[in-house]
Amino acid sequence: MTLVAGVDSSTQSCKIVIRDAETGALVREGRAAHPEGTEVHPDAWWTALNAAIEQAGGLDDVAALGVGAQQHGMVCLDEDGRVVRPALLWNDTRSAGAARDLIGELGGPEKWADAVGSVPVASFTVTKLRWLAEHEPDNAARTRAVCLPHDWLTWKLAGAPGLDGLRTDRGDASGTGYWSPATGAYRPDLLELAFGRVPVLPEVLEPAGEAGRHGGVRLAAGTGDNMAAALGVGAQPGDVVVSIGTSGTAFAVAETPSADPSGLVAGFADATGRYLPLVCTLNAARVLDAAARMLGVSLDELGELALAAPAGAGGLALVPYLEGERTPNLPDATGSLHGLRLDNATPGHLARAAIEGLLCHLADAFDALGLAPERVLLIGGGARSEAVRRIAPTVFGRPVVVPQPGEYVADGAARQAAWLLSGTPEPPVWTSAGARHYEAEVTPGVRERYAAARDREYPPAS
Repeated sequence: MTLVAGVDSSTQSCKIVIRDAETGALVREGRAAHPEGTEVHPDAWWTALNAAIEQAGGLDDVAALGVGAQQHGMVCLDEDGRVVRPALLWNDTRSAGAARDLIGELGGPEKWADAVGSVPVASFTVTKLRWLAEHEPDNAARTRAVCLPHDWLTWKLAGAPGLDGLRTDRGDASGTGYWSPATGAYRPDLLELAFGRVPVLPEVLEPAGEAGRHGGVRLAAGTGDNMAAALGVGAQPGDVVVSIGTSGTAFAVAETPSADPSGLVAGFADATGRYLPLVCTLNAARVLDAAARMLGVSLDELGELALAAPAGAGGLALVPYLEGERTPNLPDATGSLHGLRLDNATPGHLARAAIEGLLCHLADAFDALGLAPERVLLIGGGARSEAVRRIAPTVFGRPVVVPQPGEYVADGAARQAAWLLSGTPEPPVWTSAGARHYEAEVTPGVRERYAAARDREYPPAS
C-alpha cells in the first residue's frame, strides 16, 4: 500500500490525514490547535504541524504530502528567510481602508476584476502589504519575500531552501490580488502600486507539480483551503459547495475564469487547472458558537432547541454580521436581531433564528454566483449539526447533500499528493460512501424577512 498525507492548516488548528493513495481509505490522522487571533506567528503553525504529524504516527511510510491552508494570509520573510512579523490572517480587517484606497488608485473595481478576477477586500494579501507599507515601514523595508501560509509550510517541510525555493499553486496565488487566473501570471505592477516594490514571490507550480522533498517524502504544490476542499469533496461542474467553517464559502468548479466587478464573487483558480468562482463570508460557524454561548447551551442543545421551534422562528430574524463582514463588504458591521416580540422571546426561537439567519446569509452567497444548481454540497464543521442539515433545504430551496464527515481540506491535499505520484492528467478518483441527502419544502417568508432586516440595517448601494 502506498500512503499519502494531506494537511489542513486552518485558522483554528492543524489536521493531517494519511490515506491509501489508490483508494483514499483513511489509515490514520492527527491534529493540534493553533492560537487564537487574527495575527499569528507562523512558528505556531510549524509547531502544530509537527505535533499533528507525531500524533498521526509520523511520515516514515508516506510517499507524498500536500499542504492545504487558510488563504490570503501575509507571511513576510527577510533576506535570511526569517519571519519579519506575525502573519496577518485572512480575517484581519485592519487593511479595509487600504483596500478602498487601492481600488480607487487603479481606477475602480472593474479594473481590478479585469486584472486579477477579483476586487480586493481586507482579506486579500495585496491590501495587507499596503497596510504594512503605510503603518510599519521598518518591517516593510526588511521584507524581502512574501508568501502565503501553505507556501511557507511547504517551504519549511522542504528544509527552507532559500527564498528562491518558495513554491505555490494557481489556487492559492489567485487569492493574493496580484496574480491573474486568466493569464496565469503575477502582476508586478499591482505589487508596485500596493507595496512600492516587488518582493520575491513563490514560483507558481502546475497542479500536479512537485514543490520539493521532506526527507523521502515528495511534496505536492499544495493549495488554499477552499481549493483543497473542492478536491476533497469531489466537486463537479454544476455543483455548488457551501462550507460552514470559521469562514463561510460558496463555490463552484468552472471551466472558464470569472471577473465580477461588484466584488461579491472572487474569481479564483482551483487546484486542477480549472477555476473556482467563490463567495466568502466572515461569519459562519462562529454564529452558532455565539448563539449557544448566549443561551448557555452546547451546540447539540442549540440544534435541539432550533428543531423544536417553529420554522421561521415566529418572525424572528438574525442578521449574523458578528465579526464585521466581507460579503457584502462591511468590515465594521455588527449583528442584529429583528422582529422580537413577547411570543418569540424564547431560547428555541432564538436558536432557530440563528441557524436560519446563518443559512440565509450563505444562500445570499451562492445566489451571487449566478448559478442554479440542482443540489448543494454542504461541508465544514457547521455541517455536522443535524439541525443545520435539516433546516438548510428549507432555506436553500434545493436538495442538500452532506458528504461523509471528514477533513475535506486535508483530504483534498492528500488527493493532490496522490496525483503527484500518479502523473496522470487528472487527479485520482476516490469514491466515498455514506453521503446523506436532505430534502424539505421551503419555509415561506424566511429569506424575505431576512433580506428586509439586512437591508434595513445596511441598505444596498444604489
